[in-house]
Amino acid sequence: MIHAVGFDLDETLAVPERDRSTLLSEAIRAADADSLLADLTRDSYLRAHREHSGDRTREPVFAALVEEHAENGDVDPARLAAAYRRTVEEALVPVEGAADLVGTLRESYRVGLLTDGPVRTQRGKLETLGWTGLFDAVVVTGELPEPKPDPRTFRRLLDDLGVDPREAAFVGDHPEADVAGAADAGLYAVQVSYPGGPDPHPGADAVIDRDALAERLPGLLASL
Repeated sequence: MIHAVGFDLDETLAVPERDRSTLLSEAIRAADADSLLADLTRDSYLRAHREHSGDRTREPVFAALVEEHAENGDVDPARLAAAYRRTVEEALVPVEGAADLVGTLRESYRVGLLTDGPVRTQRGKLETLGWTGLFDAVVVTGELPEPKPDPRTFRRLLDDLGVDPREAAFVGDHPEADVAGAADAGLYAVQVSYPGGPDPHPGADAVIDRDALAERLPGLLASL
């Protein structure tokens, strides 16, 4: 029987109103760095993020990008990181019914959040959404040795919720980080799908459309 539910945040419970490439461009302009970083692409950002992600902010990511793309100009990585954080936060909106869903589930389950990213960035998103008190437990992987799908991240969430793996389900959109990671850690894994999103992972115990998450998830959890 399920006694706890964990959620991913980005692209599961909240989504940006504009695509990530647009948000990156907006942040670069806000930091007055567009003339020096005009050739910076989303792919370059993602590559730097994989190699240099910081535990508190994205400043190490932007420091690497500045070194690579703005050799002949003066660009402050901290200013860029702050501009990007503000831009993403301001563009973030909840999936329809997400907060009510979590509130309803907390009547029957312990409910937690496990989200990848720097601490200030991810907790800032919760503040923007008005969700700082929405969950029984919040784990940001910037506080931990490794991000998802490392099993230690899921064990931390389980410990904070006070349950064993087979007493918990995890709900997220990413096939490897969320679905495979949860399954490998012994949790039930529910994959959230949406147009243009990743294909379902074969290890998912269930797949649910994001638009139907608030309506269908309670019944699905009861069936696990």
